[in-house]
Amino acid sequence: MQEIERKFLVTGEFKSLAYDKTHIEQGYFATEPGKTVRVRIRNDKGYLTIKGPSSKDGLSRYEFEVEVPLEDAQEMMKLCVPGRVNKDRYLIKSGKHIVEVDEFFDENEGLILAEIELENEDEAYVKPDFLGAEVTGDKRYYNKYMIRHPYKQWRNQAEPHP
Repeated sequence: MQEIERKFLVTGEFKSLAYDKTHIEQGYFATEPGKTVRVRIRNDKGYLTIKGPSSKDGLSRYEFEVEVPLEDAQEMMKLCVPGRVNKDRYLIKSGKHIVEVDEFFDENEGLILAEIELENEDEAYVKPDFLGAEVTGDKRYYNKYMIRHPYKQWRNQAEPHP
């Protein structure tokens, strides 16, 4: 399945707008360029995800995800490379889209990102007021990057790339 999304820094208040909140922990088996294999525990469910390379602009890539038993996901976490991503995800309706806002913890604390998934790269969307600079395609904001280069290490130099 093709995943198309835009990614933004969050600069305004968003929590009061959320209709759902979940906790996510994820670990990675592979984070090579163009390949990502991860396990995720979202509340009480497990998922195994494989992602392909991003397009040049970072807008799209192939993604395959399957649900796995929670116990299996917990065991798989033990096989992951060092580092975890821990975050709370808030869902917010914006026009016909759902904005996923991730508030990161641990070594990535202080970072809040939002993603809007689209049907196609040219699709119009309503940009909520709490969104700041767009960081689509900026690899520093990929979860797989942040397990090896936590936000706390580089946040003072975190000017979004054009």
